[in-house]
Amino acid sequence: MMKRVASSIMLSTLLLVVGCNGKKEEKQEDTVYPVTNPLKKDTVINKEFVAQIRSVRNIEIRAQEKGFLEKIYVDEGQYVHAGQTLFRIMPQLYQAELLKAKAEVEQASIELRNASTLANNNIVSKNEKAMAKAKLDAANAEMKLAQIHLSFTDIKAPFSGVINRIPLKLGSLVDEGDLLTSLSDNTDVYSYFNVSEPEYLSYQTHAADRGSNQVSLIMANGDMLPQKGEIQTIEGEFDNETGNIAFRAKFPNPDKLLRNGETGKVQMTLPLHNALIIPQKATYEIQDQKYVFIIDKNGKAKSRNIKVAYELPDLYVVASGLSEGDNILLEGVQKVKDDQKVKTKFQNPAKVLQSLKLKAE
Repeated sequence: MMKRVASSIMLSTLLLVVGCNGKKEEKQEDTVYPVTNPLKKDTVINKEFVAQIRSVRNIEIRAQEKGFLEKIYVDEGQYVHAGQTLFRIMPQLYQAELLKAKAEVEQASIELRNASTLANNNIVSKNEKAMAKAKLDAANAEMKLAQIHLSFTDIKAPFSGVINRIPLKLGSLVDEGDLLTSLSDNTDVYSYFNVSEPEYLSYQTHAADRGSNQVSLIMANGDMLPQKGEIQTIEGEFDNETGNIAFRAKFPNPDKLLRNGETGKVQMTLPLHNALIIPQKATYEIQDQKYVFIIDKNGKAKSRNIKVAYELPDLYVVASGLSEGDNILLEGVQKVKDDQKVKTKFQNPAKVLQSLKLKAE
């Protein structure tokens, strides 16, 4: 008797479970999923490029004469003005050479005066006078050369800017060509960044769509530089190894916030012609690969791998894997399985994008 009761309970439970599963399957089959098409249209995107920041003027200051470093008039990080004296290399030797050259000029001048007097009285030939004149010219040239060498012992700033590291200390023996420091003019800065060939072509051939050459700079801390920059030049050829070409943008730097050697990201507006756009919510991801469900003519969901060219807020610009006429599942991508037959309702792709409140123009 007890066995019959137990069997009856188990049978009833099994029927109940089967009935519930049947209702769930029936309910799932009755779900209507929205589908749409990728939308092809012209649009613009804001693309970020890793950038290297360089001062408009950044030079190395090197010794032009040999000697001991006698004076250091500036400190690292100091702002200096054009013409300001930065270093002095022991000048005594060059001062002595200048005094010697001046004496030779004086001697040559006396000889020329004597030769002129004698030549005018026909005591010596005019060639003697010409030789004395040539000797004076040579002495003057030597004196000017000595003055130049002496001037090289005082190293001055060729323009206003910031002094960088000073590797040598006071009293160091300096040889000709040794690095004393470098000088950066950070009034404006250049930002160099690399652009791929397709992006370069889009930028160049759709100039009217991008509006202007202005770009923005995102600094290393994530903040946006308040001043806008402008693209000034593009290199003459592509890098064969990377397939990229270098752009240069110039940014004003009134607060001297940016300095030579910094990094950042240039944000540039790129026009896209006939871009294929889909909502991000229509995709799912497996191992860093993006997929969508295509609904075929029999109403079955088929997963398809896609390649994304650009990512926008709530949107993807598709590079490959889809065509304009494909019906893609808009919602329920986490519920539907591959080869599952589903009921669908088509939604106009333009209205879908409009409902997302996106600027895709």
